[in-house]
Amino acid sequence: QVQLVESGGGLVQAGGSLRLSCAASGRTFSAYAMGWFRQAPGQEREFVAGISRSGGTTGYADSVKGRFSISRDNAKNSVYLQMNSLKPEDTAAYYCAAAYSPSGSRYYTLGNTYDYWGQGTQVTVSS
Repeated sequence: QVQLVESGGGLVQAGGSLRLSCAASGRTFSAYAMGWFRQAPGQEREFVAGISRSGGTTGYADSVKGRFSISRDNAKNSVYLQMNSLKPEDTAAYYCAAAYSPSGSRYYTLGNTYDYWGQGTQVTVSS
């Protein structure tokens, strides 16, 4: 079992920045690829960013590429999402997720690949 707790959400003006954190506890964090997803009201959950077990491979949705950056610190059992140049359309609940990964170099974009999910943190970007 892996428990995930997100933090760092809030209200920010367009053009601003936020840094989301996700703290993991339970099983060996370094065995899991991690991902960030988001869901706005009335919309489906969507992939935002993913990172491999070692942190050596990352990937992003086209909508956030160049603005968001995912990273992880296996010593601290944490994954982060740095969000810059925020737009009103980034407003959503953001969730981190963990996927057991036999491969050290893969990240995953499909939500049903992930085994564990956090409760989410709200990000609201005002125009």
